[in-house]
Amino acid sequence: SAPHRFIIDMAVEDSWSHLFMSSLAPRGYLKVSSIRMQGLLLLFFSKLAHVPFIRDIQDTYSRTGISGYWGNKGGVSIRLSFYGHMLCFLNCHLAAHMQYASQRVDEFEYILDTQTFDPKKTPHILDHKLVFWFGDLNFRIQDHGMHFLRNCITSHKFNLLWSKDQLTMMKKTEALLQEFDEGPLDFQPTYKFNRFSDCYDSSGKMRKPAWTDRILWRNTKNQQEEEEFPLKLKQDSYTSNMEYGVSDHKPVIGIFTLELRKMYETPLVRVCAEGEWSADFDAMVIYSPLQPFPSSAWDWIGLYKVGFRSVSDYITYTWVKDDEVSFNDELTQVYVSKDEIPALGGECVLCYYCSTLQCIVGISSPFKVNIGSVVLREVVLSLGLIQNTLDIVRCSR
Repeated sequence: SAPHRFIIDMAVEDSWSHLFMSSLAPRGYLKVSSIRMQGLLLLFFSKLAHVPFIRDIQDTYSRTGISGYWGNKGGVSIRLSFYGHMLCFLNCHLAAHMQYASQRVDEFEYILDTQTFDPKKTPHILDHKLVFWFGDLNFRIQDHGMHFLRNCITSHKFNLLWSKDQLTMMKKTEALLQEFDEGPLDFQPTYKFNRFSDCYDSSGKMRKPAWTDRILWRNTKNQQEEEEFPLKLKQDSYTSNMEYGVSDHKPVIGIFTLELRKMYETPLVRVCAEGEWSADFDAMVIYSPLQPFPSSAWDWIGLYKVGFRSVSDYITYTWVKDDEVSFNDELTQVYVSKDEIPALGGECVLCYYCSTLQCIVGISSPFKVNIGSVVLREVVLSLGLIQNTLDIVRCSR
């Protein structure tokens, strides 16, 4: 949980992560968590305002490819507490080919059985109040011939294909699948396309189109908890993006509205910058716990530019315990050496990272970090040198 770990994470981060972070950071989102198993990637982003209320973050994975030893198939998940409500996001890539519908269900059940979390609260995926299940689930459209399939797709009569969608068929007999909801498949099947094309597979294999890529959810109703802390989910849209052409799949997009009553409304820690911050002076951070939480010597406070992309984007950091100057029951001062403050200038925030909870538990209001006078003198000197050079050039002419 040390900041150094994030440097290693950054070194191995994939291009998709960087693309999404670069695209979403200007919109006010930062990457809270991620997990990757070979080609299976799950990223969780949040608006900055929600970040101190996202806790108990854990991730895990299960391999189902080649007798469970190969990670090209399987599932990756991220679970977390969102304002006290336990949520889990499960991304799966299940067995391919038409004849393996039952095996796909078996793999899903295996993933649910093998993925475990902190046993005190929600040890298994289905123990969470809200579960999102999505990915390349690989269910096909069976029985119909290619000509009928393509005619239905061309004429947008997708409903004529629903009864032969394997996932829809399996839900009639599998009690586990009946616990999950899905919006109507009112978009054309997302597999299999010629790459960089809107045309379905024209290779020698001529794969039949299918809704292999799906988004489902399971909202558990606990009557007592529902009355006190209700959580309601509504799907606003469920569609695909035909413009994407890098893969032989078209991406599926689900937009949801989540309404809930917060179980808590204050962060675990209040943190703020004391006095003026610049590279010329040592600085102080003040923090105060607002609720009991499992603090440790591995907790740290990071300095971030406003608009940062992820926890690993800190400019500098200070260890909470090692650099502690003074404390009482209400607040603690932490020292930050001027040598650790870069002469960058601009709007910044401080974030308290709890190592035990693996998350940010407090964020300061934005404050200004001034450019150091040394940098200003260097800029002035540089401008002077440029002017002298120009004067010499003029004289030589």
